[in-house]
Amino acid sequence: MKPKPVKGMNDILPEVSATWQYLEGVVREIVQSYGYSEIRLPLVEHTELFKRSIGEVTDIVEKEMYTFEDRGGESLTLRPEATAGMVRAGITNGLLYNQRQKLWTAGPMFRRERPQRGRYRQFHQFDIEALGYAGPDVDAEMIIMSSRIWSRLGISRLELEINTLGVPEARARYRDTLVEYFTSVKSELDQDSIRRLDQNPLRILDSKNPDMQGLIEAAPVMLDFLDDESAEHFDTLKALLDAAGVRYTVNPRLVRGLDYYNRTVFEWVTDALGSQGAVCSGGRYDGLVEKLGGKPTPAIGWAMGIERFVDLFEASGGTAPADDADVYVVAVGDGAVNEAFALAEDLRDRIAGVRVEMNLGGGSFKSQMKRADKSNARYAVILGEQEIADNKAGFKPLRSDEQQASVARAELAPMLASKIGKPLTAGQ
Repeated sequence: MKPKPVKGMNDILPEVSATWQYLEGVVREIVQSYGYSEIRLPLVEHTELFKRSIGEVTDIVEKEMYTFEDRGGESLTLRPEATAGMVRAGITNGLLYNQRQKLWTAGPMFRRERPQRGRYRQFHQFDIEALGYAGPDVDAEMIIMSSRIWSRLGISRLELEINTLGVPEARARYRDTLVEYFTSVKSELDQDSIRRLDQNPLRILDSKNPDMQGLIEAAPVMLDFLDDESAEHFDTLKALLDAAGVRYTVNPRLVRGLDYYNRTVFEWVTDALGSQGAVCSGGRYDGLVEKLGGKPTPAIGWAMGIERFVDLFEASGGTAPADDADVYVVAVGDGAVNEAFALAEDLRDRIAGVRVEMNLGGGSFKSQMKRADKSNARYAVILGEQEIADNKAGFKPLRSDEQQASVARAELAPMLASKIGKPLTAGQ
């Protein structure tokens, strides 16, 4: 019986991995250009961390987390999201004491839900967080930064939705009104909504049940219950986005699925990926650090699912740059193999970022040239007894009509670097 992967946990094969690497590189370059630094977090945290941060009355905690008891009797969980771990790391390592931090991380997350396109049980995220920043200016920067990613990659089928959830006191008043409204139509609610009515009625607004949408549309909206400070915060955010030319829609039903959000929330949504429309989502969570044992610290962040990001990039006609070898080294005759290995290493030493593939496993000149062609390398470098005797190498273009040439070994690296557009290393 052939081994199978765990349901919803997929292999990322080399031809797909090249696109992942390209997109990851673009995001890394952009977020670091805004002053965000990488932090790497454990895959496993104490279960209590997620219960306290995400909220016990959420689908993630109630139904989706991979939780287990280790040999010491502790309840541990594979991380279902990164924000809680980011905050925990900030508190644990003293990163938030009289400091502000702009951080990013990336990697796998785990939720046991029904696998579908772009939504898997092991999935991957970029996660960007700014901790210690209270004003709407960082909210705007977060959104503008994500907009720059789409622009850089030529992705246009995205729309930005924003909302504000106010401060806890305003949200409490809104909650009371929402409970009163949904109680009046309780006979029309689905079972999930009835369960949430007493515990977290705002989550009802996040329901994806088509039969619930009419009731949700008729519900009171948070914008009518905002405190003055949150209203001003939201107005300033909108003005900053307007000034930056970032288009948006105010969606008063946008609440996000996690309990820790307050004030600004936002989502980038698309119609290119079927029913799973959200690609990048985030918001402000000013109370979470204190809730997890730190000092009061304002914070905001966003997360983007990499699988959906890749799907959207490809649906938008995007292709990653070719990840093929620049040169394939062919060794003709047993006596040429040692020299060929030395030559390949010399090219790697002298040309920054060059990709050199060495023929392995021997073979005739004809079979080696077939491998060179199959590798998609742009050039073949050929070493045989005569080339070694003359201190030269054959240089054969594989993707153009250029003529094959015999090149002095000392001149090979400079010529190849010029043709592939990569610099020689220092001192060459």
